[in-house]
Amino acid sequence: MPECETKVVGYFAYLSPTQVVCSDMDACVVSGSSKAMEEYLAEIDPHGASKATVKKTRFGEIRRGLQLGAAYAFDKESYARFYPLAVEAGMPVAAADFEEQSHQGARFFTVRLVVSST
Repeated sequence: MPECETKVVGYFAYLSPTQVVCSDMDACVVSGSSKAMEEYLAEIDPHGASKATVKKTRFGEIRRGLQLGAAYAFDKESYARFYPLAVEAGMPVAAADFEEQSHQGARFFTVRLVVSST
């Protein structure tokens, strides 16, 4: 397994094995730190009714998810880790402009690959 596959990109959260925490655009949220994820969880569920589990996520896990058609919503810190690894792996990803994103009221940069059906 290539070393880049095991590099930690950030953190994701899940409520059950099949229910991950998503952005409003139905993309799995990846934060740069567990603290940032916990802050995001507190914003979307201020009363803490749903107890989410926060775990590290590695580049290989995200790459496989993208190849299967999943979308990921990265914060600035996690995208700074993901982007160079994705470029190195030959993935067609765009550079993110988080300043522009914030002017548009968006906190995350969403990545979704076009998956061929053949």
